[in-house]
Amino acid sequence: MDYEWDVEKERANRERHGVSFDEAKELFTTGVNYLEIYDIEHSEDEDRFMAIGPVRRGLIVVVYTERFEETTRIISARFATRSEAGLFRRYMGEA
Repeated sequence: MDYEWDVEKERANRERHGVSFDEAKELFTTGVNYLEIYDIEHSEDEDRFMAIGPVRRGLIVVVYTERFEETTRIISARFATRSEAGLFRRYMGEA
C-alpha cells in the first residue's frame, strides 16, 4: 500500500492539530486495530473514511480516501475527541 498527501495541507495540519501525516500513516502500517467509519457527509466527490485508532502518542482520527487500488490519500489527522475515544472503546469492547 502506498500513502500520499498534499505537502502544504500536511504542514498546516501539523501546525493546527500537532499530528503529522507521517505519524497518521502509522495507524495503517503498524497492524493495530482501528475503527473505520464511512464519511457520508463528505463523500460527494469521492468516498471518504474516518479511522479512529492508536498511534504512539495517543488516539487519533485520520480522514482519508482510497485512490486507485493501492494508494491511500491522507486528508487530515488530529487527536480524537472524548466522544470519538468512546466510540473506539465501544468498538474494541472496552466500554
